[in-house]
Amino acid sequence: MQKKLQVFISSTYTDLIEERQVAVEAVLNSGHIPAGMELFKSGDVSQKEIIKKWIDESDAYMLIMGGRYGTIDKESGKSYTHWEYDYAGEIGKPRFAIVITDKALEQKVKDNGSHVMERDNYPLYQEFRKQVLDKISKFFSEKKDIKLVVYESLKELEKRDDLHGWISGKEIEDSKNIKKENYDLLKENTELKKQLEKIKNEQTKKNDLEGHSFEEVYTYLSKAKVVIPDGLFSDKKYDGQTISLYKIFRTYEAEFAVGISNNMGMSKIDKFLFFDIGPLLMKFGLVEKVKLAGSQAQRVQTAKLGLKFLRLAVLRVNEESKKKEPNKA
Repeated sequence: MQKKLQVFISSTYTDLIEERQVAVEAVLNSGHIPAGMELFKSGDVSQKEIIKKWIDESDAYMLIMGGRYGTIDKESGKSYTHWEYDYAGEIGKPRFAIVITDKALEQKVKDNGSHVMERDNYPLYQEFRKQVLDKISKFFSEKKDIKLVVYESLKELEKRDDLHGWISGKEIEDSKNIKKENYDLLKENTELKKQLEKIKNEQTKKNDLEGHSFEEVYTYLSKAKVVIPDGLFSDKKYDGQTISLYKIFRTYEAEFAVGISNNMGMSKIDKFLFFDIGPLLMKFGLVEKVKLAGSQAQRVQTAKLGLKFLRLAVLRVNEESKKKEPNKA
């Protein structure tokens, strides 16, 4: 998509009419758009706002500097050309300038008279000229020099990605198809995101244990340590040792599945599971306590949530086992 840059051409008026016309033609021949405000009368404050707007909307600023400083703007104390140059710099517009050589200016005075040379504000002219020459600028002695500078400068500016330029209506029409494709892709992407979010929510719900994830409960049970009471086992092999709550739950999951009752004559292990382990597992609703019909006794048994946890735990162990298996391929 070819972009056309708008170039604001600034200069004093009466002394550089031919030079400005050459610059305009060179910009047009380069396939770009010239812009300038020489038709407006100097001193009209409202026109300054219009000039600002034109410079704002332009992609680049070009100054043609002859021998005159130009009409002074009372508000800024600078000539209108000087003010335009500074304003373009303040808003970050790319600027390039072409300045008449001393020899060419002398010849211009001979050909056209002394009015092409600054007389009233010469110190201001000299200061402005020095400012311009300190920046990107080149000299001209003939009109062909102006054309060359325009061609070279615009060639460089065309390469800049930050200059958007103007686009023809035809290319805008062609870009509508691209915009539609982008819109369709964006819509499709949004739908895919919704589907992924739905799958994620379903998976989360699948692994949810009443507000806690499986990993959260698993981590808690794995870190929670229980001390084995002395004499729990006849061989006293495990007396005083610590074991994770998770391992106890998995070891005695069959007993909890059937249920452990607090009947008279309970074994030491049943008492340990009923009175010590049961309350810890109840914190997450993994086991529940139910009253036995026709009896004062109670039973601690695996709850639905506990069965879900154990099922997920088995799947987790299987997944870990698969990861550890050597690759036989």
